[in-house]
Amino acid sequence: MPSMENCLFELKMGHKSLLRESKRCEKEEKSQKNKLKQAIAKNNMEGAKIYAENAIRQKNQALNFLRMSARVDAIQSRVQTAIQMRNVSKNMGNVTKNMEATMRSMDLEKISQMMERFEKQFENLDIQSTYMEDAMSASTQQFVPQDEVKNLMNKAADEAGIELNLDMPGAATNSLAASSTNQEQDELSQRLAKLREA
Repeated sequence: MPSMENCLFELKMGHKSLLRESKRCEKEEKSQKNKLKQAIAKNNMEGAKIYAENAIRQKNQALNFLRMSARVDAIQSRVQTAIQMRNVSKNMGNVTKNMEATMRSMDLEKISQMMERFEKQFENLDIQSTYMEDAMSASTQQFVPQDEVKNLMNKAADEAGIELNLDMPGAATNSLAASSTNQEQDELSQRLAKLREA
């Protein structure tokens, strides 16, 4: 039975492979579009139709590979979280065993030290799980800022000489949600950094 670390490695390799395939399809799509333009210039409409179909097929393939890559990346994040949680659980188990031994000896100073270590481990677990949950939800939501989408669409329209009037409802709401999420991430990152220093 493969270990979780091996699964994580295989997921990373699969993710990279799918991204490579997506880029290969995009390159082939551009090639087919160039052939399409040449066929139209030569008034070869039958050939142009074939090149257009090939370009569309390659574009769809590239998008499918990209979607699969995103799914594999989300699973990879979950496996990474599981590995980290397992390690934290193992640490908690060790602290608990030490606590039991200390309680048997009834040395108050040792008990106090052990309780501090236990509380610190518990706080680390809480921070790590919150941080990983936020990271996982961010990777699975695939949130894209609407301003960036709007800018890209306008740029593409300008290049094609088309005028776009994009009124995207909810863009302000999304930016507010993103800023509150960023603030929470910053707070968690600061707490995690303090724990690493300690």
